[in-house]
Amino acid sequence: KKKKPKLLNKFDKTIKAELDAAEKLRKKGKVEEALRAFEALVNQYPQSPRARYGKAQSEDDLAEKMRSNEMLQKAINTYDEVVSLPNVPSHLIKLSLKREADRQQFLGRMRGSLVTLQKLVQLFPNDTSFKNDLGVGYLLIGDNSNAKKVYEEVLRLAPNDGFAKVHYGFILKAENKIAESIPYLKEGLESGDPGTDDGRFYFHLGDALQRMGDKEAHKWYELGYQRGHFASVWQRSLYNVKGLKAQPWWTARETGYMELVKSLEKNWKLIRDEGLAVMDKERSLFLPEDENLREKGDWSQFTLWQQGRKNEKACKSVPKTCALLERFPEATGCRRGQIKYSIMHPGTHVWPHTGPTNCRLRMHLGLVIPKEGCRIRCAEENRTWEEGKVLIFDDSFEHEVWQDAENYRLIFIVDVWHPELTAQQRRTLPAI
Repeated sequence: KKKKPKLLNKFDKTIKAELDAAEKLRKKGKVEEALRAFEALVNQYPQSPRARYGKAQSEDDLAEKMRSNEMLQKAINTYDEVVSLPNVPSHLIKLSLKREADRQQFLGRMRGSLVTLQKLVQLFPNDTSFKNDLGVGYLLIGDNSNAKKVYEEVLRLAPNDGFAKVHYGFILKAENKIAESIPYLKEGLESGDPGTDDGRFYFHLGDALQRMGDKEAHKWYELGYQRGHFASVWQRSLYNVKGLKAQPWWTARETGYMELVKSLEKNWKLIRDEGLAVMDKERSLFLPEDENLREKGDWSQFTLWQQGRKNEKACKSVPKTCALLERFPEATGCRRGQIKYSIMHPGTHVWPHTGPTNCRLRMHLGLVIPKEGCRIRCAEENRTWEEGKVLIFDDSFEHEVWQDAENYRLIFIVDVWHPELTAQQRRTLPAI
């Protein structure tokens, strides 16, 4: 049997009945009454850690009920006060600081949360779960380097810690250490430890195996699908709206965006000529693809809209193209997509990969297409581009690109909201 955690110090045992009565109110959902009861106890017994913790919990509950960030900040401050009192049972310190860090993260105070987690690790250096949380804290602010050190330390202390393994593998994969990342991701997932059954780890393990040419990738995609992390083995986006029609390839009619497609196809030469003019300048405005999606080759992009925001400076270089697009909010307002030119040179291969969300569809308008050697696969079907024609696919399905032509390939990419999203969803879905 697990020992019951000790939350009462010697003094708190003498006022146990009062503490229990206040806690009973909180558990019954009588949040305001519970808060008043705990506040009275804190005023009467300012040195009582359990009364202070109860006050923090009640403020936390009330913040949720009122949806008040101000009240939540009060709770965070009170959790912090618990730790500064004398003779606080260690379990109560752990509970207070862990909840404080969690609530700080909820408010987006990532650096404040990091300080709280560092305090936890200093106070309880042998508790690897706090080190694991600290690693996540570093990852949340994009500090992979410190996160990596933390997980190396955990794996030194606990070589079989599955949570540390998946996160360490995740960091190695981000560093493009593909082969090295595989055993950590695989063993971490196989451990079944809490916090390991996460779509991102199946996603990255499958991707790493695929890049190494290992057919076992499919097994992990299948498992990720069975565990409910992916919509299907082929459709592996992680930021999804449930119930949207899902198919790899779409026709213009199916999307309902006929006007946009007609406009792109009618004006393709104008769009092409403005793109070529930008390309020909000595200081090219095209930037290399930076998501580590290429196995080899040369692939650059020139972005006009990103996450629903227009790049005014870029549009000055291609004014007619941007003016043309302004009429189509399904594209310019798509906060989960981009509008951009994409140039790919001969000898380029783009790894099989999956877009982040099922909330968009991707249109490719052919601008300069070599006669042979260029193709795109989405799910199980290969297609090629044609100059002046729009291809439409759902990039949340696995897709792959080959450019083995004699000359460069130039296309224009326009992302649009998935047609089944409501106006409300289009307004409120967070950007990606």
